[in-house]
Amino acid sequence: MHQPLSHAGPLALGIDFGGTKIEANVLDAAGGVLWRRRDLNPGSYDAALAVIGQLVMAAEQAVGARCTIGIGAPGSPSPQTGLMRNANSVYLNGRAFAADLERALGRPVRLANDANCLAVSEAADGAAADAASVFAVIIGTGLGGGLVVGGAGVLGAHGIAGEIGHLPLPWQTGAELDAPACWCGLTGCCETWVSGTGFARAFHAANGYALSAPEIVAGARDGDPAAMIALDAYINRLGRVLALIVNLLDPAVIVLGGGMSKVDELYPALPAIVHRYAFSDLWDGSIVPARWGDASGVRGAARLWAGAAMAGSGVGS
Repeated sequence: MHQPLSHAGPLALGIDFGGTKIEANVLDAAGGVLWRRRDLNPGSYDAALAVIGQLVMAAEQAVGARCTIGIGAPGSPSPQTGLMRNANSVYLNGRAFAADLERALGRPVRLANDANCLAVSEAADGAAADAASVFAVIIGTGLGGGLVVGGAGVLGAHGIAGEIGHLPLPWQTGAELDAPACWCGLTGCCETWVSGTGFARAFHAANGYALSAPEIVAGARDGDPAAMIALDAYINRLGRVLALIVNLLDPAVIVLGGGMSKVDELYPALPAIVHRYAFSDLWDGSIVPARWGDASGVRGAARLWAGAAMAGSGVGS
């Protein structure tokens, strides 16, 4: 039997509900990680609830204390019904995820969109610490965004602030005018072009054979012409999406997370593209990778109980 870890102050358990994995971290009051574990997401609703219950039990046994519980998940709960919507893990949609977790765990939870959790984490003690305004973008299987202003997450009147993945790709040209269908039911969404899967989809459409996003990036670095063209086009599209964010919200810092945020070629190229499309001659904001990388979402989930990190973020909170 494990000896409980020593700690001082309240403990916060964060859970990041990803498409393929469910990760849990326990943070102390200073943001130090006392315990972490990552389990496979079983891919169905009831089984996923059971995995979360097991993670909570293991975490509290390890640290020897009852923790607050914050959940970061794809999509978001409707402020009207509490039912999940807009999740690309589609078996969550229409489910009372937060309420079902509260029932299973026997205590309140706070639940927020995973991109909002990324924004909260990076604004608190990450790449955008102390910035007046932060927009965080998760670029992975899907494309999502979250906004923090003055240290507090902004959900919007209907809980959908920051949903950039389902805006149309801005300033479309050429082949982009032949807009692909999105799983949300619309066409030409930013997610279909700028997510990692959208990057791979566009490459396939242009070249007639399939490569994954990491394979395209590796090919570009090795000098493959098709991959180089695809990566340049991708960076241009991402830059236009970020310029759209700048024109709407003008954040001081844009933080990129998710698998595509690890592509080093993005960071020197993106500012000039944003300058071209931003409605300003003065823009000098920062575009930076998440300090906490893959752990940022789970850290933000843990912080949902901290002050005004994401006011109104959870059913039953």
